[in-house]
Amino acid sequence: MLQLNKIHHIAIICSDYQKSKTFYTSVLGLTIIQEIYRQERQSYKLDLALNGEYVIELFSFPNPPKRPSTPEAAGMRHLAFEVNDIQKTRDYLVNKNITAEAIRIDEFTQKSFFFIADPDKLPVEFYEK
Repeated sequence: MLQLNKIHHIAIICSDYQKSKTFYTSVLGLTIIQEIYRQERQSYKLDLALNGEYVIELFSFPNPPKRPSTPEAAGMRHLAFEVNDIQKTRDYLVNKNITAEAIRIDEFTQKSFFFIADPDKLPVEFYEK
């Protein structure tokens, strides 16, 4: 039987590298593990960590094609982060001029959650612990 240990990382291709780098580091607070510029591909590769764990590989490429996100396009649906205080998280993001949906309650778990969009309009969810 196949044994998976954990999700190693999530790769994201962005359209504006500096804007996305700022969003994932300064707004969401992920830390940079390493940043590499690959001249032959005209591409940055930024490895980001959450609480010391490698979680996101952020790429830039010249003129990447758009990927539909809404309405509910097929493929990866969203990235979700667990948080301790959903209201404090939403308030923090709104104070950073991030548009946030209203807090909702998951009908199955009764946990609170809400969504924002990253600079490329990819959905990012925050889910209360």
